[in-house]
Amino acid sequence: MSSEPQSEAAYDRMRLRQWSRGSARAAGIDRRDLLRLVAAASLAAPLVPAAAAPARAAVTSPGVVKPLPPELFTVRGTNAETNFAALRDTGLLTPADRFFVRNHTATPLIDPAEWKLTVWGSGLRGGPVDFSYEALRALPAACRTAFVECAGNGRSLFTSQQGQQVSGTAWTLGAIGTARWRGVRLGDVLRRAGIGPNAVDVLPRGLDAEVVSDGTNLGRVRRPLPVAKALDDVLLAYEMNGEPLPPDHGAPVRLIVPSWVGIANIKWVGDIEVSAEPLLTPWNTGLYRLFGPGYPPEGSAPLTRQTLKSAFELPPGASFDAGRRHLLTGRSWSGGAPVRRVEVSTDGGTVWRAARLRDEPRAGSWVRWTADWVPRTAGPGVLLARATDRSGRTQPATAAHNTQGYLFDAVVRHPVTVV
Repeated sequence: MSSEPQSEAAYDRMRLRQWSRGSARAAGIDRRDLLRLVAAASLAAPLVPAAAAPARAAVTSPGVVKPLPPELFTVRGTNAETNFAALRDTGLLTPADRFFVRNHTATPLIDPAEWKLTVWGSGLRGGPVDFSYEALRALPAACRTAFVECAGNGRSLFTSQQGQQVSGTAWTLGAIGTARWRGVRLGDVLRRAGIGPNAVDVLPRGLDAEVVSDGTNLGRVRRPLPVAKALDDVLLAYEMNGEPLPPDHGAPVRLIVPSWVGIANIKWVGDIEVSAEPLLTPWNTGLYRLFGPGYPPEGSAPLTRQTLKSAFELPPGASFDAGRRHLLTGRSWSGGAPVRRVEVSTDGGTVWRAARLRDEPRAGSWVRWTADWVPRTAGPGVLLARATDRSGRTQPATAAHNTQGYLFDAVVRHPVTVV
C-alpha cells in the first residue's frame, strides 16, 4: 500500500488520468512528476501479494482462452503459470499448450483477415503506413528460437526464500517458455515504412483491452524500444513452433524481443509509433523499473535484459527412494549471454558438481541439463542448481531486493523428501 495520505494519492491518480487521456505537457506534468505518479498508482494497488496462495484446482481463467489443466498450470488471476515439472517430458521448445500466459487484461480474439498494422509517428519520413496480415506474411521471413519470460518470474521467492515483501503476481519459476518463432524482422517493416534518421524510440501497442489500475486508466499495453534494439534482432512473429500463433500468445502478430523482459514482447500488436523524441508510458516509468532502498526516487533505468536462473523439473516436495539412482533434470537460462556451466548440489550447498548439458548453449534460449543422484539417508532434503553464463556471471546466493519483485536471480532452494 502507498504510504501517502489517501487524499494525496487520490490527487496523484487524478493527475495521472489527465496524462493518460492526453499528453504529460497538457496535463501540466513534467517527466520527473510523471515517474512519481505512475509509481504511486502502480504501488498503491499491488496485483497479488507474493504470499497469496494460488488457486491450484482451477482449470479456467477469465482472461485465458486455452484449457489450463491443474497438472500443467497454476492459475493466477488472468495469468497462468507453467508448472515446471510439466516440462520434463518436453523437448527444448515449450509446446503451446504448456506455455505460460501473462495477460494484463484478457486474451482478445482477432480475425487476421480484419487485422492491420499501422506504423506512424514523427520518426518516419512520411505519413502512416498500413500492413495487412497477408502483406506482412509476404515479406521475407526470419526465425528465432527464444525464451519469453515475465520480469517478475520468481517473484514469490523474495518472500518465501528471503523473507522480503514485494507486490505483484506471485510467480514461482514457471513464467517462462521457449519457442521457435517465425515472422518478419521489425527492422524490415520499419525501413519499408520509411523510418528516418531522427527516430529515437519505437512504441508497439497491443490490441487487448485498456488497463485500469486502482481506478486509473493506463491505456493499452505499450512499451517503447530504443531504435537500435528495434532494428537489431526483434521479430514481428506470426508463428509459434511451426503453427499460427494461438490467441493467448499474441495472434495474429506479436513482438519477440530476444533476451529482454517479457513486457517488451507486446502481444496482439495493432500499431507502432516511431518517435523522434523519447516516449514515456506506465510500462517504462512506474512499472518495470527497480524501486526501493538503494534506488533513486524515480527508480532504476527501465528494465531491458533478463537475468540468470535455473530450475529443476520437479514438483515441490518430490519424493525419492533412498539407495536408488535417480536422474535429476532441469533448465537454465540467461538474458545476458549463453549458459556456459550448470552445477547441482544435493546436500544444501556444501558440495557442488557439474551437471551434463543436453543442448548447445545459444543466446536467448535455455539449456536442459541432467545430473545423477543416489540419496543415502531418509528425511527432508534440499536440491540446488546454479548456472554460470559466458559473461562470467554466476547465480548469487541472494537476489537484490526491489519492491515490485523483478529479476529474481538467486539460487533456488528446492525442497524434497527421501524415503
